[in-house]
Amino acid sequence: MNLRLHVLMDTVTISPGDLPREIGNMAQGGASVIQLRGKSATTRQLLDYGRVVRELCLQNHLAFIVNDRLDVALALEADGVHVGQDDMPVSIVRKLAPSLTVGLSAGSLQEIECAADCPPDYFGLGPVFATLSKDDAGMPLGTEKTVRLVKRAAAIAPVVAIGGINPENAAQAWKSGVDGVAVISAVMNASDKRTQCLRLLAARGLAGLG
Repeated sequence: MNLRLHVLMDTVTISPGDLPREIGNMAQGGASVIQLRGKSATTRQLLDYGRVVRELCLQNHLAFIVNDRLDVALALEADGVHVGQDDMPVSIVRKLAPSLTVGLSAGSLQEIECAADCPPDYFGLGPVFATLSKDDAGMPLGTEKTVRLVKRAAAIAPVVAIGGINPENAAQAWKSGVDGVAVISAVMNASDKRTQCLRLLAARGLAGLG
């Protein structure tokens, strides 16, 4: 799976009628993964919305990941599922769905070390910067701590930085050595989602990574 640019979206951030255009724009801008969240959505809402997103991801050659909900990921035949520290453990996810890519949120050395015995396919490390997109995101790591944690996490699994990342600070995240970045509001709140994705990836070049 190409982890370079994850865009996280909710069932209410883009209206169903606008999904074909906006997901197409994100794909054209270089997004590689769409992750569907639905903290306040019912299971039926997630399934109905997710079916459309899944089909558009297939059409646009994007990986499709479901946040938290393994049951929904399986029902939608997603490419993967992303779990948090309080969700189903990676070991159990692998038993129930051995073919799925599994991402795991981590924000401390202890959480990274605890994952070493049954590593995820990638870590979602953060929040790197302050963010308003997640109520439970916790205190930002900052760039110095992020660099230290990335070095340890990268020995276990690829690392995707998340939390408050936007085109203005993305180069700092890339410089930490991550394999990808994940964003919510930086793209969801942008009127031109294609250009915003391009800017986030251009920051990789500004970080000296080509």
